[in-house]
Amino acid sequence: MPRPSAHLRDQGGHLIGAYGLLALTALLVLVFSLTLPRTFPTLDTVDSILSTQSIPAILALAAMVPIVTGAFDLSIGYGLGLAHVMVMQLVVNDGWPWPLACLAVIVGGGVVGALNGVVVEFGRIDSFIATLGTGSMLYAVTGWITDGGRIVPGPQGLPAAFTDLYNSTFLGLPVPAFYLLALTAVLWLVLERLPLGRSLYVVGSNPRAADLLGIPVRKHTVYAFTASGLIVGFAGVLLAAQQQIGNPSVGLDYLLPAFVGALLGSTAIRPGRPNAIGTLVAVTVLAVGLTGISQMGAEFWTVPLFHGGTLLLAVGLAGYAARRRLRTGATTARDAPAMPSKQPSSPTQDGGTADGTS
Repeated sequence: MPRPSAHLRDQGGHLIGAYGLLALTALLVLVFSLTLPRTFPTLDTVDSILSTQSIPAILALAAMVPIVTGAFDLSIGYGLGLAHVMVMQLVVNDGWPWPLACLAVIVGGGVVGALNGVVVEFGRIDSFIATLGTGSMLYAVTGWITDGGRIVPGPQGLPAAFTDLYNSTFLGLPVPAFYLLALTAVLWLVLERLPLGRSLYVVGSNPRAADLLGIPVRKHTVYAFTASGLIVGFAGVLLAAQQQIGNPSVGLDYLLPAFVGALLGSTAIRPGRPNAIGTLVAVTVLAVGLTGISQMGAEFWTVPLFHGGTLLLAVGLAGYAARRRLRTGATTARDAPAMPSKQPSSPTQDGGTADGTS
């Protein structure tokens, strides 16, 4: 039997690991509210965070899905740039109706994601190398479409219904925040409650065991990359509605924050495993921290410094959480009482059994 003190220590460590980022968020809000009482604890700050951080948060969810299967998609920043440029190209230059253009871009994002999965799994190429290569190709396509320049709408501008995808409000809050919450809920449902999500986690934790269980590893990895591509396409649509111009280089700015949020999120709620709610919590911590330091008048270089330092911290914490999860599982299995097994009775020479039964 495990000792009570060890059990309490494990419970305390689990609570800190699961809800530490939530506590850190509350602490940051308190500190910045006391330091900046006139600017930080205001509705304008809340609106700014919800509005400006929705797209990075959605992209962090896109990065999180392949990480569930043990893969990394470095092409999401390049894909975001291509997606929002394609929306502008189809609407402004080709005259497509904006709903059709948005649908085409989202489907195209899914196709790109599926191709990434095929290259990684069937080409047997490391996901870092494969998606870095495909991302570079996506960047080349973006430059070819825009000829290195920007796509700017004419004097009539973009359709108001299209720009309202990002600029409108619902219940007094920016509508992109509700897209983010809905996407987080869908991913939580799929990953935590459906057999597909459990299979994806098995693939990520132990591909050999997944094979033994009859889970098609290659197919599920392609599924994860496809879902990531669909989310990237959706984020590209929102970015086009926000920027209202096609900038071929803007997507790369979102790559590092996305991976910081996804990796840091694997240390929260379900420590040791990537999860949607943890990613949302991690992005909230980053958003509050960046907003606070910017209101304090920090220099421009503090943003990449903050993201880079947080990325190193996130990778370290994610590795620690994963090792702790494995160690806790091993300890639980060792301390569990052994189940008695019923031994078959050995037959005797007279046809009965050793215990006297016949």
